[in-house]
Formats: sequence, structure tokens, C-alpha cells
Amino acid sequence: MNTTQAFNYVSYLWDDKKAAELAGDEVALFIYRSNLLGADLRLTNYAGGNTSVKLMETNPLTGEPVEVMWVKGSGGDIGTLTKKGCANLYVDRLHALKKRYRGLEFEDEMVGLFDHCLFDPKCAAPSIDTPLHGLLPFKHIDHLHPDALIAIAASRDGEAIMHEIWGDQLAWLPWQRPGFDLGLKLEETVKNNPNLRGVILGGHGLFTWGDTSYESYMNTLEVIEQASEYLNANYGKKRPVFGGPARENTDADTRKTQAAALMPVLRGLASGHRRMIGHFTDDERVLEFVNSNDLPRLARLGTSCPDHFLRTKIRPLVLDPEQLSVEGSSAYLEKAFADYRADYEAYYERNKHDNSPAIRDPNPVVILWPGVGMFTFAKDKQTARVAAEFYTNAINVMKGAEAVSDYVGLPEQEAFDIEYWLLEEAKLQRMPKPKPLSGKIALITGSAGGIGKAIAKAFLAEGAVVVINDNDADRLAGANEEFQKQYGKDAYTAALLDVTDASTIANTYSAAALAFGGVDIVVNCAGLSISKPIEEHTEKDWDLLYDVLVKGQFLVTQQAVEVMRKQKLGGDVLNIVSKNALVSGPNNAGYGSAKAAQLHLSRLNAAELGKDHIRVNVVNPDAVISDSKIWAGAWAEGRAKAYGVTVEELPGYYAKRTLLNEIILPDDIANACLAFVNGLLSKSTGNVLNVDGGVAMAFVR
Repeated sequence: MNTTQAFNYVSYLWDDKKAAELAGDEVALFIYRSNLLGADLRLTNYAGGNTSVKLMETNPLTGEPVEVMWVKGSGGDIGTLTKKGCANLYVDRLHALKKRYRGLEFEDEMVGLFDHCLFDPKCAAPSIDTPLHGLLPFKHIDHLHPDALIAIAASRDGEAIMHEIWGDQLAWLPWQRPGFDLGLKLEETVKNNPNLRGVILGGHGLFTWGDTSYESYMNTLEVIEQASEYLNANYGKKRPVFGGPARENTDADTRKTQAAALMPVLRGLASGHRRMIGHFTDDERVLEFVNSNDLPRLARLGTSCPDHFLRTKIRPLVLDPEQLSVEGSSAYLEKAFADYRADYEAYYERNKHDNSPAIRDPNPVVILWPGVGMFTFAKDKQTARVAAEFYTNAINVMKGAEAVSDYVGLPEQEAFDIEYWLLEEAKLQRMPKPKPLSGKIALITGSAGGIGKAIAKAFLAEGAVVVINDNDADRLAGANEEFQKQYGKDAYTAALLDVTDASTIANTYSAAALAFGGVDIVVNCAGLSISKPIEEHTEKDWDLLYDVLVKGQFLVTQQAVEVMRKQKLGGDVLNIVSKNALVSGPNNAGYGSAKAAQLHLSRLNAAELGKDHIRVNVVNPDAVISDSKIWAGAWAEGRAKAYGVTVEELPGYYAKRTLLNEIILPDDIANACLAFVNGLLSKSTGNVLNVDGGVAMAFVR
């Protein structure tokens, strides 16, 4: 074994001090090892692979010592694994299942029997890979999907290459769907070859092991390092990588501009079954593949590892860049998507069984644009991003396999049988019902604080992804840090936006397109207030109010409509106006008239955009003081002066003048916005909803 801990292609992350703190707790050490392996995407994919440990526990019924296996549970991720995510099973009961096994055609019934082997009935559900660990005699086992190993496992000469690198230290098992039978074959292979350090599963992945967590970790790293060394020594030796470049890279700015322009169109086409969230990458590994001569041939062969195509579909949609550079590209894209759907439907019909689940969404998950990069679409951002990561893994696999042999994709029938596996279907059926705003992208102007931030958080809670923005860089930085900690990177993106500057608006919509695919909901919330008697009101005050409130609402909406029309999915525009649009008050000529203009602009937009199924509605707040920049400035002093009260008395004054005697909070406005966009009012447009505690003078009717 390698004792220098010097690796060039994998990361050695083991910390002796940390491991010493966990000494004596085998489960904690097993989880520590798992987390380290999952932290390096060169070793395995997100939620891919599994790890295990066998140890002695006390039988709660007999008080006797008994061997129990702890293993990653179904649907978990070893990089973030905790005890809660593990299944634990009696090892002797797993072996006893051999007497119940009736053969390959009865594989699925074994999964139900795993529940009878559970040591802790409240643990995580066991995965289909459980017998692959449980029937092996080793204390610590790692099953991973490293690109370097799968490249060998998915090559025509994979078994011979394995022997060339490792001699008889590793054994080869041809491709077989995971299950009890594969566990029996693994057990037999190890029994017949007692000196093995691992097994390669054809087209699938790697099994390695050790007597301790550290030994298993080191064995795993060494095998993957050796495979990586072999591949890297052969890149370009037999032939140019991917047959050499068919086109040159464009510069990064051009790629992103092109991607942002096309993304809403692709998203609209990909959302025929359900509304999708997108992801874009122009990673150098992706560009090397999409710009290559071998792209058409290899893309058509499909992926090999089951973990890959379950998230990417068996093959991508490859776009013709020449067709996208001419007029009429929308017609080309519509046909390209129609052809892909027809091809997928034919794949389903060729391979379906009498009991196969109904055909799923036939639209592509992965879309490759030579010269630009890769787009992926899924039900949420994380799934779309992970799909991109998995297809990048598949690219790595194809690159390695072609360097040392010929890449071999999984046979179509095998791919179908995994994709439409009844156990996989049952897992999908157990997924929670989507939240009302799942698949929706919302851009809320002025969302680094106050009402805008409350709306963004309310939308996130209901399943949307959001674009937070502000013209104050420091305020936006604070919100960005808060959202990152609270929601994570897949829930939002942030952009500096000045609603009076069309170029920053365009940049923000481009950021939304690159991050998520477009926009579905736009909330015009950015604003300011100036309260002065008419004789003190300056022209500068007037212009600022109208630029931010009226012109800003117009420009943001105008560019939103352009994106929404590309998507052809309809949309929502919500304008946060004010009770001042309806009520005449003192010292308020500029602000009140600008708010009235916002309100009527909303009506005009609603009348014009109905044909596009873009709904435009208004929420009229009043006196929302909490976390508001407006109230931190001279506005509060102006309003207090106008009403003959002190600034400190304003909240109480506003509450007392309402019919409900209520103070209005940012969350109240956010809830009104939700009412318009959560599906309950999907046939309403041109409406005004007052959220002011009840101000009779502001009644619309």
C-alpha cells in the first residue's frame, strides 16, 4: 500500500487528529471516511456509490453480541452522510435471504425482505445495493463510481486493461443490474480469489475494502490513482482526444451572451411536461467534448454508468450551431425537440415490458451546443446542476475509454430496464408533492431588504428560485451572505440592479437566464419616497421619483416580457404600488402622482399582455416601516410633520387610522404576492389588492 500519501489525481483528505478523536467509534469513523470520499467528485458522483462497515452490536432481544452492517441508506449521499442516513441490518439475516432467493426474475421481491433484516427498524431504508455489501466478508467496503475506473469498465478491452494495470489484484464482473444476484456473484468472486483488493463491475463502478476505515480509504484512493495514471499516460497516444477539435472555442463572454439569449427558448421547449429549471456550464471539459469531431458518434452511444443516465437520460440533444446562426432558428429548435421526443418515445416502445410504468417526460435533460457549452433542465436547480455534473462525468468516462480502447455504452435494453425499473418508479411515487411555486423563477427588484426581501423569502419557502438584487452593493452583499447561509447556492442568485439603467436590468435578466433559465415572476418592488410641501419639492426630486418608480417599473417589465415571450410559458408581473396611488394626502405631490402612474401603467400592461398569458396585478401596501430604507431617511420626518406627530409615533398613528387597527409588516405584503402567483388566482389580471389594514379612502370600488 502507498504510505507516502502523495497522490496526483485524487485528494488525500484524511486527518489523523480528527480520526484519533473518533477512535473507538467505528460508525463515526465509517461516516468520516464516507464524507471524505464523497468530498472529491473524482471519486464518486453526488448521491452515487455507497460505503459500509460491519461491527458487533448487542441484540436488543437476547443481549448477545451480533454482527450488524451499517450502510448508506437509499437515496443518500456519502459526502453528507450522517448516522440518520444509514441503514443497519443483521448480517446473518442478510445471508439467510439466500434461502429465499428465487432467481433473477424475482429480484425485486428481495428488497421488501431487507426490512426483515433491520437492526433498528427506524433507520433509513436499505438501498438495492445492500446485498453487494452484506454478502461480502470484509469489515469496511467502499463502492464508488470514479470516472477513471468507469472509463476502464466502459471500454471494449476493459478486463484486459484491468489485468495490465493490477494483475490479479482486481477481478472483473460483467455488467449486471444491481441486486441480490449481483451480490451473490460478488461473494463467489471473492471466495474464489482470496487475495483480491477490489472488483470492477463492467460499465458500472468499483468495489474496494479494508480491515479498518483508513485501510479501506487508502486502498480506494490507490486503485483510483493507478487507473488515473494509466489513462493520463495514454491521452493522445492512440489518437487525438475525441478525434481532435472540429471547431475553435469562442471567448467566454461571447459564450455566456449566446447562452443567456437562447436559454429561455430552450427552457420553454423543455417545459412541455412540467416547468423546468435550467443550468448552464461552459466547463473546459464540456467544451473539449462539444467542439470535437467525435461528438455526434459518442453522444449517440449514450452513457454507461446507471447513476449517469438516471439523471441525464440515456443520451443528450445535440444542437446544430449552423442552424442557430441564421433566421428561423426557433423553427429549427422546435423540430429538434420534436425529433428528440419522437426518438425517446420510440426507445420506450422498443424496450417496454407489459408491466413497465407509463412513459415519462420525453424532453431532453442535457442539451449540447457546440462552441457554447451544455444546458441541463430538471424539476429544480439542484437536480439540473447535478445532471450537468453527471454528464460531465460521462464525458470524462468517454474520454478515458477512447484513449485506451473503444467506449461502449450500456445496451439500450439494460438502460431502459434501469430507467423504468419498478423499484425506481416506486421511489419516484414516494417523492413529496411539488410546492406551489416549484419550477418557477422569480425576480424581485429591491430584494436586499424590506418588502422585497420578505417576498423573496416567501417565494423560496413555496419552492421558487429567486434573483435577489439591489442598487446598493453593500446591502446586496449582506443579503447575499444571509441567503447563502439560509438557503444554499441552488436557491437563488444575486445581481446588482439599478432599475433606472436598462443595461443593468439586461445584465440581471442574463444572470437569471444563466442561473435558472429565464423568469416567470417579476415583482417591481424597488422604490423610494420623498415627502415635501409643493413649494419645497425640487425638479430633481420629481425626476428621481418618476425615474425609479415609473420608468423603472416600465423598463423592468419591458425586458421581462421579452424573456417571457421567448419561453412561451406565460408569466406574472406584480407591482408593489401604494395606497397613495388612490388617496390624496398632503406634502405628497411627487410620490403620490408617481404611484398613481405605476398603478395605471399596471392596468395598461395587463390589457396588452393578456394575449401572452402574462398577468399583471398590483399590491397596494401602506406604512410598511419594518426594515425599510424609505423610513430610515427624510420620508419618515416628512410624513410625521404632515400628520402633526413625532417620528416615533408614526407606527402607532398609521395603525390607529386603519379599520383593523393593525401594523403592516413586510410579510403581509409577501403573503399578498403569494396569493397572486401560487395558482389560486391564475385567471385574474389587472387587479389591485390593498394590504393597508383597511383605509376606506383607498377602496378601489
